[in-house]
Order: sequence, then structure tokens, then C-alpha cells
Amino acid sequence: METDFVAWLLSRLPADARLEVPPGDDAAVLRSPALRRTVVTVDMLMEGVDFVLGPDVTARAVGHKALGVSLSDLAAMGSRPEAAVVAVALPKRGGESLAQELHAGLASLAAEHGVTIAGGDTNSWDGPLVISVTALGSVPPGAAWRRDGARPGDLLVVTGACGGSLLGRHLAVRPRVREAAAIAARFPVHAAIDVSDGLSLDVSRMMAASGTAAVLELAAVPIHPDAVRMSGLPGDGRSPLEHALGDGEDFELVLALEPAAARQLVAEAGRPPLDVSVTVIGEVVEGQGLFARTTGGGREPLKPRGYVHDFGN
Repeated sequence: METDFVAWLLSRLPADARLEVPPGDDAAVLRSPALRRTVVTVDMLMEGVDFVLGPDVTARAVGHKALGVSLSDLAAMGSRPEAAVVAVALPKRGGESLAQELHAGLASLAAEHGVTIAGGDTNSWDGPLVISVTALGSVPPGAAWRRDGARPGDLLVVTGACGGSLLGRHLAVRPRVREAAAIAARFPVHAAIDVSDGLSLDVSRMMAASGTAAVLELAAVPIHPDAVRMSGLPGDGRSPLEHALGDGEDFELVLALEPAAARQLVAEAGRPPLDVSVTVIGEVVEGQGLFARTTGGGREPLKPRGYVHDFGN
């Protein structure tokens, strides 16, 4: 029963000084950090679209991913995670056990990144599992990273490597929260976005917001070993580079910085506090659109590829 589950859940949510009114009331009351702005993001995951429960996809993994994708959005804003609220629509059959596993996945990642679970909502229905996480972060005034600040002459860098996430990494999300904090503390980032729908598609979105164009150095794009593995699967038909440019759900960060800062960032990456590789993948230029650098030094149009929800007509 819902009442029993809510009581069970409340007994497992740790106390947190950031909550003036803790979970269990009609709403929680969050103490906003002094002299910081609140950053809010929400993501919904649906069974059959974002995951398919089974032996290789547990509800615990879904809980981890549900919080992880929202924390990735906070990282892309250069913000510090503070709190999250969680809403679930549970299948009537086996819903309570699913909810407990969801909580385990959420709680583990929340503890890792210092996030307090401030509350949420539970429902049951005859449909599949749906989970929505609203995450709240904080950032100093005027310091939030945005998509619309890329400038001609900036270099584009990406953390980690891309492609092949559907082999499992799309569930084991590693939000670049700590990495974003380390970068924000040392480097002036002009624009940022996380790679949720596809590297080329998300770069094109940053360029559209900034009113600029990008020229990618395709040979420099860091390709994840999973992209190579997927390319070799029977019937796949796509190159590792095509996977890296369009698969999505890598949840890496793409940043635009002035050249000296970008090169210094690359030089400092891979060791504490920035324990991830950073690669220059292209530059921002005047104009509109997305281009690839040709072997002769020119440019040719590059079609953005990635995942886009189809809403129909």
C-alpha cells in the first residue's frame, strides 16, 4: 500500500540541514545557499522508450540513471547539485518492489554527489514504469554556464569519449558534476552543453543558441571502445565515428573556451581534480550550421545526428 511505502521511504531519507521542512509534509522547504542562484532541471524516463526492464536492466539501474541525467544537466550549467524531488508512476503489479529498487539506485548516486532527496510523489496505474526527477542546484550570480555564449575563435572541447552508450553506459550514467566544478573554478567557459542526444546534434544546438557555426575535426573526435564494438555487430552498418557523432546518452560535456584556456584545460585533464580526458574537437566560426574540416583544410556541411522524440502531428 502507498501509505506503508511512503512510511518506509521517509524512514530511509537522511536528515539534511538544507531542508527547513523535511520530506513528509505537503512540500519540502529548501534553504537556498546564501548569495547563490537556484538552478532547476527535470527529466522523465519511460519504460519502453528510455529503458526496458529485464535481467540486464534493473529498477536500481533505472533509479541511478533517472537522477544521473538530471545531475548531468546541472553539470552542464556549471552548478552544484543540492536537492532532488522524484515522481513515479508504478505498475500495479510488483510496483512496491520496483519502488524500493528505484530508491536504492537514486539514494546511492545522491549520496555520492551530496544531493538531498527532498520528496516527490507516487502513483500506480496499469501502464509501464515512469520516473521523473526534478533536480535543483546552485551557482553564484551570473556564473551559470549557458548554451548561447560561444564566440567565433573559441575552441570546442569534449570530456571523455563518445559512442556506443547503448551497450550499457546509458544506464551507468557518470554525471560530470565534479569535473564541471573543477573546470568552473579555473577556466572561463563561454558556453556548455551535455551530450544527451548525440555529439553532433548537441553541438549544433549550442551553435544555434549562440548564433555561430562550428567546424569539427572529425579525426580528433574521441571514440569510445563501445562505439567500436557496436560498429562490429552484425547488421550495424555504421562506423565507430558515426556512432560517436550520433548515438547520444554519453552525458559528457562540450565546452567552448578561448584557445589558450582550452589548451590549458586539455593539458591539466586526466589528473586530480579533473580525472577525465578532455579533447579539442573543433572551433567556433562565424555563420550558422555545423561543418567538418576536410583533408585540404576547407569545410563541408555535416548533418547533425542524434535522438529526437517524435511528437507526430
